[in-house]
Parts: sequence; C-alpha cells; structure tokens
Amino acid sequence: MTNRAVFLDRDGVLNRAPVVDGVPQSPASVAELEVLPGVAQACALLHKAGFRLIVATNQPNIARGLQTRQTVDAINAALRRALNFDDLYMCVHDDADRCDCRKPRPGMLLAAARAHGLDLAACVMVGDRDRDIAAGRAAGCRTVFVDHGYAKPPDRAADLTVASLRAAVDWIIARAGPDAKERA
Repeated sequence: MTNRAVFLDRDGVLNRAPVVDGVPQSPASVAELEVLPGVAQACALLHKAGFRLIVATNQPNIARGLQTRQTVDAINAALRRALNFDDLYMCVHDDADRCDCRKPRPGMLLAAARAHGLDLAACVMVGDRDRDIAAGRAAGCRTVFVDHGYAKPPDRAADLTVASLRAAVDWIIARAGPDAKERA
C-alpha cells in the first residue's frame, strides 16, 4: 500500500461551500450537498496515481450547536459514497476548545499519518482556507490552495494556488507521485 496521501479539506474543495458575507459555510443538510465540478474525476486520477485520499475537515458547527453530529455524519457519508475516499478525520471542536485536531493545528494529519503509515513529506494538503495551508505546512506536507476569492485570502503562501482540485492533479502527481524524487 502507498505511503502517499492527498489530504482534502471538505467544504470548498470537495463540495460547494455556501458563502455568507465572504465566508464559506458548510452545507446545512445532505440535500444541500453539491460535489464541485471535476472533483470526482480528480479523486479518481489521484487514486489511480497511487495516492490515498483522506478528508481532514473542521466542523465547528457541532460545538456551536448549529448542526447535529448526525447531520454532519450523514453529509460525510453521502460525500464518501460519491467520491470513494479512503478515510475521513473530523474535528468537531471550536477554537475556544484549543484541541490539537482543529486546523490550523496538524493533529488530524498526524493521526492519519500514524494510522496509515504515511510519509508526510510525500503528502499534499489541499484546502481553501488559511487554516488548511497552515495545518499542511505544520505537518510537513506540500500545500495547494483552492482560491474561491473569499473575503480572507490565506496569510501563508501555498506551494500552488489553483481554481479547483481538478486543476491541481497534474502538479500533485508530478511533485508527490511515485517518480517525483527522480524528477526533482
């Protein structure tokens, strides 16, 4: 089994994130879940190239009482059926909880690396917010920023900025794929 993975933020990378006042939000229900164009193809190409696909998502609406765990789990299950990713790590805390799993901390990525025997230097974190890029950097991964033009762009520069996950696939395979060291 491969020791490389692509860590994927959920909302804004895999599925459409409704934007309110320039800030992306989570879908409120499975009925509102919409996989972004090109995502299924991107996931299939990354799997074919030998990457594990691991979702790493902050879902603070549970801690805030705005969504139930059951609703978020149902959204995650529907997304897993649509995209067939390998694993999902979810932080249900808010910033005030000061947990190690909430991005920008790298706890979810580190836990996935331990569980799956991953070489974090051969992994890539793809996200649409500063927290995602910071978590990827803190874990020692390459980073890809999916730019949707939100009100707050990332403070830290990602290794690559793209308009969609699909637009990053060739770069990810070239930089972290099985022959990347020979090309570097």
